[in-house]
Amino acid sequence: MRHFPYLVQYFSCKLWEQSNKDIEAMLQYFMYLDATAVGPIQGETGIEGLKIDFNNGIRLQVPSGKWHVIIGDFDTGLVFYDKDVSEAVIVSMEKYYIHWQVEVFRNGQRVFGHIFDPEGQKLRLFFNSNAIGDTLALLPYVSVAQDWFRVAEVYITIGERMRDICGRLFPNVRLQEHAEENTYATYFFNASVDFSGGAPVDGRLLSLTHLGQVVLGMPVPANRVVWVSGERTILEPYVCIGVQASSAGKGWLYPGGWDEVTEYLKSLGYRVLCIDRDKKLKESGFTLEMPQEAEDFTGDRPLLERADMLHHAEFFVGLSSGLSWLAYTAGCSVVMIGGFTMYWNEFPTPYRVYNRLVCNGCYNDPRVIWKNSGCPRSENRLEEEFVCSKKITPRMVIQAIDRLIADKKAGRIKHA
Repeated sequence: MRHFPYLVQYFSCKLWEQSNKDIEAMLQYFMYLDATAVGPIQGETGIEGLKIDFNNGIRLQVPSGKWHVIIGDFDTGLVFYDKDVSEAVIVSMEKYYIHWQVEVFRNGQRVFGHIFDPEGQKLRLFFNSNAIGDTLALLPYVSVAQDWFRVAEVYITIGERMRDICGRLFPNVRLQEHAEENTYATYFFNASVDFSGGAPVDGRLLSLTHLGQVVLGMPVPANRVVWVSGERTILEPYVCIGVQASSAGKGWLYPGGWDEVTEYLKSLGYRVLCIDRDKKLKESGFTLEMPQEAEDFTGDRPLLERADMLHHAEFFVGLSSGLSWLAYTAGCSVVMIGGFTMYWNEFPTPYRVYNRLVCNGCYNDPRVIWKNSGCPRSENRLEEEFVCSKKITPRMVIQAIDRLIADKKAGRIKHA
């Protein structure tokens, strides 16, 4: 993957707590992004061979000669790189917003200086996560990035599965698979758990709705984008449910819980539509399957179709999952069941159901190492495995449903 004319020198603004093995894997990923997602440094400085851009952190290409480079933060005056250098590409390990300041000297004389300033430039937002929830959590920042940075244009790189959703939310923003020429800066959007250079804090320590805020250096989080829905296709009042997530640990594992809730919803006069991709999912000794009394709307359907269905639903009952995020994006009230994440990890909802009296929230504990889909805290004690989920009772879920229905009737919340 040799895509620079010189060897790369990485530097960092902080001490990394990861092991040498993890840091080496991170550097390999940075090189992969340079080679496949970003490409060579194109920003000209007016000095032959000296180039700069901010498309994978700060990147400075220095030709042969007696050069000295100083790189720091303009706001604080902190200096992170201060070295003599020749025939090298200098790249930061931090890929999030920093108010970079660069000074370049040749033969002892200052010949170039630059302070990061994207105003009037072209900005790229690269969504490099395959997770639906992570992506939807960060999408609202597309609508505010252009004004915040005062750039001439923002364009998006995103996976094919999410493109129709982006087109509905942002019809005037271009979707572009490859980096364009004259792109001044790129920011990478993902959960920033295994991509430690992607955010100034571990992504597990703050709500996903705030993650884009710290990546872009904004003072406040972005608001939810208003969903413009397609035509309603089901006339009767209905509720959508999703009983599956990306792992068994995110599931609701109370025996018969989904059947009891489905029966209750039907007793209230709702049609209950299961919109999971699969009718049955087996993992880690658990089976997550559609309740027998629910209507089968499962299948690998386009997310845009799912979003419109959710928009017109009375509400959604689901997990810490991509479908819950899709419901939230589509303006649908969500009853979210789950103890795998802390109650503040996802979007704000007053109908979050979790049991605070038992072990919970291990995802948001940075001390927990996730290497498999098993329960990380039970240490193979089956009676303690996934108690965060098993100890959520149908009564708790039904109480949240009743509160939501009462709030809607009282006008405290309105159907989107």
